[in-house]
Amino acid sequence: MIQSMTGFGKASLQLPTKKITVEVKSLNSKGLDLSVRMPSSYREMELGLRNQIALKLERGKVDFSIFIESTAEQTSTKVNVPIVKAYIGQLREVYPDADETELMKMAIRMPDTLKTEREEIDENDWSEIQKVIAEALDYIGDFRKDEGASLEKEFQLRIGNIRQYMNDALALDPERVQAIKDRLQTAISELKVNVDENRFEQELIYYLEKLDITEEKVRLTNHLDYFLETINGTEANGRKLGFITQEMGREINTMGSKSNHAQMQKLVVMMKDELEKIKEQVLNVL
Repeated sequence: MIQSMTGFGKASLQLPTKKITVEVKSLNSKGLDLSVRMPSSYREMELGLRNQIALKLERGKVDFSIFIESTAEQTSTKVNVPIVKAYIGQLREVYPDADETELMKMAIRMPDTLKTEREEIDENDWSEIQKVIAEALDYIGDFRKDEGASLEKEFQLRIGNIRQYMNDALALDPERVQAIKDRLQTAISELKVNVDENRFEQELIYYLEKLDITEEKVRLTNHLDYFLETINGTEANGRKLGFITQEMGREINTMGSKSNHAQMQKLVVMMKDELEKIKEQVLNVL
């Protein structure tokens, strides 16, 4: 079963002094393009976290965020009293007539007047956060599977359309061959020269063999079957599907160049249109 690279997952947890929220979203990408945002106090856990995400999501442009909202009455951010007093002393020299309230307002806006004490990682808290991370990754995994199921239906529709257009084109083959014969016969007649009928038949057969699309039909049918087999397999992946669509495109293009028949060429254009729609969606497949 295929999966999409597009997805979103979110999970949250309320701890005694903080609320943890984990969000992860992904879009299509050739490889894994991972961006991690998390509080600086947990940065030492980032490498292991990246490995965990890579194993779960494999590919995609992934934005991963951990938000921590303090719900405790106390805060780790405090006023840097010595710095504020030093600023007030300096400001008093510049504005000797200013009152203390005005000096305080100016001083508190100066750099380094607030300091945040670094919190040590609580192993119990991190263990709980890991559960939330795993939950968010499970959610995005389910999202990707649901999107993959929608893509599978789309692929089956487009593959069915290509197969039908191909069969319609083949149904026109007798008419196309007869039209080619008639056109050549008319051209010979207009030349008003004597022609060796046996030699003419041999050349005609050779010419028609060059325009025969039976091999392309067989190969294209095999590619269509292989595409469906791949999306139904347990290890389906977007790169393989991309390679198959390239091979499908070659056969369809060859059919178009050989068709030499207006209605058949219209069907080839319709096949190309369906294939382009498949290629666009294959870019989203994991």
